[in-house]
Amino acid sequence: MANEIDNIQTNLIETNALIEEHIHGGFGFDFLSCSAEEIVEFSRRITEYGVCGFFPTLATDSVERLKHQISEIKRAKSILPDDDKYADILGIHLEACFLNPEKKGIHDEKQLLVPTIENYKQLEDDFIKIVTLAPELDKDFELCKYLTARGVKVSAGHCLGSDLSAVSQVTHLFNAMGSFNHKSASTAVSALADDRISVEIIADFRHVLPDIVKLVFRIKPEDKIILISDALPIAHSDLESIEFCGKTVFLKDNKAVDANGTMAGSTMFVQDIIKQLVQHGFCDLKTAVKMASSNIMRVDKKIYWDKNLNIVNIK
Repeated sequence: MANEIDNIQTNLIETNALIEEHIHGGFGFDFLSCSAEEIVEFSRRITEYGVCGFFPTLATDSVERLKHQISEIKRAKSILPDDDKYADILGIHLEACFLNPEKKGIHDEKQLLVPTIENYKQLEDDFIKIVTLAPELDKDFELCKYLTARGVKVSAGHCLGSDLSAVSQVTHLFNAMGSFNHKSASTAVSALADDRISVEIIADFRHVLPDIVKLVFRIKPEDKIILISDALPIAHSDLESIEFCGKTVFLKDNKAVDANGTMAGSTMFVQDIIKQLVQHGFCDLKTAVKMASSNIMRVDKKIYWDKNLNIVNIK
């Protein structure tokens, strides 16, 4: 059997397994509402896409609802089988509440809170590992400093501020932030100019145009680019619409949009994005994988890709 596997692997490309740092769900499962058992089922199914770990990402909702879902995600972690057939639940990405109303995107403005330590403590949990917030609304960066001191990664997102001195990365570069302007400071300009800052990017050619992806790849150091899917529950499902952040989101021309045409997250997983980037010549496979694996955290597990960039999970 070992020789048979070795022969198979000689025709495949070995890379690190993938990490989904920013993902709201998929296969019809919504991390804002699904049960622990459904999160475990998501964990099983996402491994088919080369993912060994993910950060369930919570969008804006009521404090009570968010606290309940934090508990469900933690319960899912506690019952997750210790098996390579299941992706690990690495912690919660809180993309909720502490956003700038002017750049709320699909989020529910009525549920937004001022980013203060007091407000964060309503939700605080040791399993929250990443927090997206608008730093310009954080007085003297008190919340940013509080989170950083506790080992939480702080990411500027849904924001307008250009001072990124209190954060280490930005959330989905260009989307829901101050636009690139050659005569005024903005989040995007600061993120591109500062080699210290990591940038999440939804390189699906819908949220960000192909030429912009090329520019980011040229400007930012390779190890400071994080490929994310920002996948919605509608991704890889047979659903034509979902309820998300209190709005109906429709699948239209392979994009997830609300009734006003505002784009929400994506309909792709990070493997789909990597495959697209490589096939269109934006980078080689190992470089793309690095942006969705070791650029986020240490990854020990391996996956194997065939010549058509399909994944064979042999670990």
